[in-house]
Amino acid sequence: MVRSQAVDAPVQTLLLERNGWVPNNPRLPVLIYIKAIAVQQNDPADLIEKTFTDNGWPPQWRYGVYDYHHYHTQGHEVLGVASGFARVMLGGPDGRVLEVSAGDVLLLPAGTGHCNVESSDDFLVVGAYPPGQHPDICRKAPSPEQLASILKLPFPEHDPVQGLHGAVSRYWSD
Repeated sequence: MVRSQAVDAPVQTLLLERNGWVPNNPRLPVLIYIKAIAVQQNDPADLIEKTFTDNGWPPQWRYGVYDYHHYHTQGHEVLGVASGFARVMLGGPDGRVLEVSAGDVLLLPAGTGHCNVESSDDFLVVGAYPPGQHPDICRKAPSPEQLASILKLPFPEHDPVQGLHGAVSRYWSD
């Protein structure tokens, strides 16, 4: 059995304003967990999946990050970097570029634009969503219904990395 390897890593926040057609999230910041998961095992993606599962975020996929700007209206998304590195743009075109590498985790509130600008050949991410939420891939301005969906989407009960009393409970509130 693989043991969860979450560590008490620093969390940074990034609140993004609407950027052209990308709505971002007007009230919830992106949470950036630096080197949050110790990924020195043979299958680091398995370690990230175990951490997310232990905290109530069932993993949905292993892949990279799409190389086009998009956002989701029906799910908050957590991205755990299992291997490699990338430059990921958050917030839509001309947004903020973050450099991420193995062990880093990004928690993107619904509406947050994201795009892979550049990555290593071995870049691998584990993606997960809270139960009952899923990623609709949006690539144009949101409708009024989609904006309403972003605002009313429930908060997850647990932080995907730190559990019940983690960063979500500190930074995501009404």
